[in-house]
Amino acid sequence: MIYAYAKLTISNPEKLAEYRDKAGSALARHGGKVEQASATATAIDGTPDLPDVAAIMSFPDADAARAWINDPELAEVHALRRGAGASDIVLLT
Repeated sequence: MIYAYAKLTISNPEKLAEYRDKAGSALARHGGKVEQASATATAIDGTPDLPDVAAIMSFPDADAARAWINDPELAEVHALRRGAGASDIVLLT
């Protein structure tokens, strides 16, 4: 099992809503799932730039995570996330 951290700063809530409708099935296509998500992340050390939405996702392995982000059939789903605002995803290897 491997994990990824997603950090979103939302500027278009409508696009985020569209993304949420499709995100779960897009993740599942490559064995991924959201383990935890929060719209109220809290810093417990330091002064990080807190996102509007933070999520921890799991995948069977790094190849599955890369297949998910690079799947041409999911390009529209990833475009919705990116269209919702700033979006960073970090694979925790």
